[in-house]
Amino acid sequence: MSSKRIPRVGVGGPVGSGKTMLIEQVVPFLSAKGYNVGIISNDVVSKEDADRMRKNLATERGLMPEDLVIGLATGGCPHTAVREDPSMNLSVVEEMEAKYGDLDLIIIESGGDNITTTFSPALADYFIYIIDVTGGDKYPRKRGLGIETCDLLVINKIDIAPLVGADLGIMERDAKIVRGDKPFVFVNSKKGQGVEEVANQITKYVLFDQPPRAITPKANR
Repeated sequence: MSSKRIPRVGVGGPVGSGKTMLIEQVVPFLSAKGYNVGIISNDVVSKEDADRMRKNLATERGLMPEDLVIGLATGGCPHTAVREDPSMNLSVVEEMEAKYGDLDLIIIESGGDNITTTFSPALADYFIYIIDVTGGDKYPRKRGLGIETCDLLVINKIDIAPLVGADLGIMERDAKIVRGDKPFVFVNSKKGQGVEEVANQITKYVLFDQPPRAITPKANR
């Protein structure tokens, strides 16, 4: 068993913003670089998103063992399980760390939430918050803890911006004002547009461009 703490990325955002699809698109990029990834998906009452990711990433594509996609039905406020009391998630993280010594990264998906969600620093080392253009181009300037404090803001569904009257130029301007020097990226998760940049941010700022643990000499671990 490895004693090294496995880095963790939290992914939060409103219902329907594209959290699950973003993870489904990011994992193949990381896998192609040799990184082994585990996923924990939180929801209030169902495990539908975890089942979908297990099917798409593990069963059909073989990118990870099926038991490395775990669904948690938290039974309460989505914020609680990732912020106020992350003990349920931390317990699963510890099980993953104990069972998979060569795991490089754990992605933790929050339940659908609003713009006030954040992850406890005890649970996530890096926080991605995703919104989409269907909320209108006013979304970034509405602020909220998620938009303001996340390490990376992802603005999704840019392909339908003209259909919902969202001006990407306004969203870019306001994101820069609200976030200052913190990065943000426009994506179309359905088509994979912009997703490689999300994966690159994780590789650089969470994994620090280190080689996958499975191929790292034991003396350097």
